[in-house]
Amino acid sequence: MSEIRQRGPGGPEHAGRVQLSWRIVPAPEPIGALTVGVSEVGLCLVGFGAVPERAAAAAARLGAEPVEDREGTAQAAAQLAEYLAGERQGFDLPLDWRLTHRTQRTVLQALFAHVPFGATTTYAELAALSGAYEGHGYTAARGVGSIMGSNPIPVVVPCHRVMAAGGLGGFGGGRATKEWLLAHEGVLAPTLF
Repeated sequence: MSEIRQRGPGGPEHAGRVQLSWRIVPAPEPIGALTVGVSEVGLCLVGFGAVPERAAAAAARLGAEPVEDREGTAQAAAQLAEYLAGERQGFDLPLDWRLTHRTQRTVLQALFAHVPFGATTTYAELAALSGAYEGHGYTAARGVGSIMGSNPIPVVVPCHRVMAAGGLGGFGGGRATKEWLLAHEGVLAPTLF
């Protein structure tokens, strides 16, 4: 796995090499923290918890050097903090989709473009909306569920807004986090959990 470095006052330690800037963003409980990764293209990673190892793994997949860098992640960190504080409902960050592939990318891009703050959709509805699973019926919803669990940019690409037909469904950040995010957006009443 890639070694994690910190950006020094004179700039990145390895000038000229591609880097993945990362940092930990504090978040309210039950989230606790988010690990954010930004490439030269845009935001590519939001991980639940303080997990620098996820930044290192993402950097390795991108052929980049992971560098703890407050400056390179400032815009993403600020927008996430504003969202978590109730001061922002959408994100206008450039996104780097390279940690996604084919069908996964199609479904996640449809989710990002078409399911706004305060709205929800089901796995089956998102499958139909994305067009990625035409003619697959029941397996389409299961495929979308799997994709939501592997979303490398949760919160910004809002997989918490995707529900099972009969309830909340699963969530990579845990059920309590999904409930908190949906309550934060006014979809669930806080007293329901």
